[in-house]
Amino acid sequence: MKLIGDAVDEVRRGEVKARPELKGTRYVWTKNQPNLTAKQADTLAALSTTNLKTARAWRMRIAFQDIYQQPSRPWGVLFLDRWIGWAKRSRLEPMKAVARTMEKHRDGIIAWFDSRISNGLIEGINSLVQAAKAKARGYRNRETLKAVTYMVAGKLDLKLPT
Repeated sequence: MKLIGDAVDEVRRGEVKARPELKGTRYVWTKNQPNLTAKQADTLAALSTTNLKTARAWRMRIAFQDIYQQPSRPWGVLFLDRWIGWAKRSRLEPMKAVARTMEKHRDGIIAWFDSRISNGLIEGINSLVQAAKAKARGYRNRETLKAVTYMVAGKLDLKLPT
């Protein structure tokens, strides 16, 4: 989703020079609709029905999110393949680049339908381990690094009672 959001913003940045109504609308296109303010929702409603390249890229972003709402793996595969084809034919270079990336990672995206697990949790754990490594600099063995990692990940409060 980050790649798609970045691609939508890249399309907007390329188009804003010719279309001044897009100025100041970055977050309108990259936020999910329930998270928009009332003013942003009004702006999105007005601009999303226009013939803007940014509006087309935004519709592709919304369509990609629908892939994860499919009831089964075969439907998800069908939606993903159709989305990739749509993005490749879109004449929007940032979206075409995302489509190529999605094609390379197709098996991993489809695997979500079997496990329903994203890599977000693992990325979060990795960031905790990296923080522990930064705190553990100077320690000479892995056991100490493990202990610091558990302390960071467990969010232990080791302050003495006062």
